[in-house]
Amino acid sequence: GAGAGAARGRSRSINLLRRWKDSMVGLTGASEGSPKPGSPGADGEVVVEAKYPALLFKQQMTAFVEKIYGLLRDNVKKDVTPLLQQCIQAPKPGRERRGSQGAAAGGDGGSQWAGVVGHLDALLKTLSDNHVPALLAQKLLKQVFGFMNVQLFNSLLLRRECCSFSNGEYVKSGLAELEDWVQRAGEVADSGRVWDELRSIREAISFLVVHRKPKKTLDEITHDLCPTLSIQQLYRVSTMYYDQTYNTETVSAEVLGNMKLQMQEDNAASASNSFLLDDDNSVPFSPDELSKHFGQPTVLTAVEAPKALAAAQFDFLRGGPALAGA
Repeated sequence: GAGAGAARGRSRSINLLRRWKDSMVGLTGASEGSPKPGSPGADGEVVVEAKYPALLFKQQMTAFVEKIYGLLRDNVKKDVTPLLQQCIQAPKPGRERRGSQGAAAGGDGGSQWAGVVGHLDALLKTLSDNHVPALLAQKLLKQVFGFMNVQLFNSLLLRRECCSFSNGEYVKSGLAELEDWVQRAGEVADSGRVWDELRSIREAISFLVVHRKPKKTLDEITHDLCPTLSIQQLYRVSTMYYDQTYNTETVSAEVLGNMKLQMQEDNAASASNSFLLDDDNSVPFSPDELSKHFGQPTVLTAVEAPKALAAAQFDFLRGGPALAGA
């Protein structure tokens, strides 16, 4: 009858709560000397400790922040990818004179770099307008700049037409625009050291535009000019380099030979000999980092208590009509 149905309903509720509690025990554990969470207490009711709902809320909030962070990061990557594919190579003279309509459509290389800066400006404004904590803003900018580094660097090493002296000068001017943006962005970019994320493409471009390459020793290249690039990456850019403007040459045959010898030694000790970079799609923060940087919430608008009490909805607090009617 009705009593049996109510009993079954209570049993289902207790079982559901017990299953939820059991799933949390592995994460938090139970204190000694106290009833095991999810087991009946002295009065037959299920023991529920306050820390478990708090932990569940923290986990759900962390998952929510990670999801929103990933969506925002991936949207920025999607927006800048077509621009980066054209930023890596200087436009041909014929394309630069296509007129105002072509420039408005983003056809020339200068407008591509300006487009990247425009997306970064929009991102910074979005972060500011929505009061995103500095920690998340810095992490996001670092990953966006790291992504740009991977795209530009890999494109450079995969396309020989991009490894010329003149193209190096073009990309160098574009990187200078990004450096100016980092300086304008201020602390949110400097504290995150986002400029360091472009070190691979910066070093590769420095190699392309440096003068007197045949005079450079391997030690000078690996320690002074390109300290973070691997020997495989240096060999790749060295062998792909050409200069159709001034007819300058790449490094000497002796340096190339030493590079090959070192590559053979490195290949024997390492399972990977790829010269390409990998993009980092991980979430670069932990729940503990978030809790430390969120701080106390700021109440933007608050109504003073006396003014709130004057509203009719709070008559019951003053023993008014609402209380009398009850």
